[in-house]
Amino acid sequence: MKANLSKLYNSKAFWAIISLICSMIMWIYVASVETEEFKQTFRGVRVQLVGETLLRNSRNLVITDMETSTVTVEVVGPRRIVGSLDSDKIYAQIDVSKLSRPAYTSQQYTVSFPDGTDTSNLTVTRKTPETINFMVSAQTTKSVQVRGSFDGSIAEGFTAETPIFEPAVITLSGPEAYLRNVEYAWVTFSKENVDSTYEVETGYTLMTADNTPASTTGITFSTDVVTATLPIQTLKEISLGVNLIEGGGASAENTKVTIEPESITLAGDSKILAGINKIMLTTIDLTDFTSTFSDKYTIPIDNELRNVTGATEAKVTVEIVGLETKNFRVTNISCINMTEGFHANILTEGLFVTLRGNPESLAALKNENIRAVADLTDMNASTGIFMPKVKIYVDGFTDVGAIKMNGADYTVSVEIERAVEREPERAGE
Repeated sequence: MKANLSKLYNSKAFWAIISLICSMIMWIYVASVETEEFKQTFRGVRVQLVGETLLRNSRNLVITDMETSTVTVEVVGPRRIVGSLDSDKIYAQIDVSKLSRPAYTSQQYTVSFPDGTDTSNLTVTRKTPETINFMVSAQTTKSVQVRGSFDGSIAEGFTAETPIFEPAVITLSGPEAYLRNVEYAWVTFSKENVDSTYEVETGYTLMTADNTPASTTGITFSTDVVTATLPIQTLKEISLGVNLIEGGGASAENTKVTIEPESITLAGDSKILAGINKIMLTTIDLTDFTSTFSDKYTIPIDNELRNVTGATEAKVTVEIVGLETKNFRVTNISCINMTEGFHANILTEGLFVTLRGNPESLAALKNENIRAVADLTDMNASTGIFMPKVKIYVDGFTDVGAIKMNGADYTVSVEIERAVEREPERAGE
């Protein structure tokens, strides 16, 4: 008996039969397990809209305010199929291509399985929720202004102008309900120690009228970035001044000029500013007043420059220091440059003038040192009585001169007539 069993155990045929039997048992088991009905719950299944592009392009409608973006589904089927499924590869599909008007709607969805899945034995036994609620909204456009600020620092000696944004307006597309709250696009950009015009491409934030960030859900933009430019100009302090016409015994040495403000700060191109060191406000004739003059003048600025100080006028005060005035009657009156063939008869016998100079010179001055001379060059062939201007000369006193009375020139009365030619005397008469 032992010999027969030993012979059986050592037989290859015996073990081949045993292996075949085990394989058949295992095959029967696996086949029964794979075909066994299996139920599994899939959570976080994403909602997928089908035909959304067609809805937008053909009817100008979009889907908004979708109640949920995921659902939970329960699937029953063979274990080998159900067990191979994953929530990330299953979709809850809604066909929106047939929707035709704006409305709040509730739509059922179908569960879509991955390509190649044998769905003939699969059954969706439960869906939570069973329908998806959302809004079908009319799509519109809206243009909003781009605004912003520069949050960096400007180098000393330079100034920044208002930032420029390109494009200045952004066109938004989306549901009217979403666009209604958007008021403008806000840009913030920065750089430290900026000393030349700075330009950068940057994004922006949509803002509401309350200056809070607006939602961008469902909104498309004509551009995602804008070019922000910060124009930089050079600063230069320029002094103000006046031109003086010396006279009437006064010169720059005994004249005090006060200008308020003394200077202004200009911003502009460095090449233009390099050629400007002083701005002259006006020309003042020192013979036009006795001792003090004051007036306001517009500060002239080149159109390509900007007045950072802001002052548009300057007050100019001129004072004559250390000089006095004294009145004289001038009787030495003459004419020059009379047209040939004409004769001038001076009708004015005396002219009162006011002279200005240092007290010592005025005290030593005599009437005979003063002359009034009328230049008749412009009279040409005129005849009649005229009142030409005269120039006052003070002989022997270089530090004394005449000043105008109330800003008016001195004049004299002159009668101009043609000269009478005498006939030659006859011999013997």
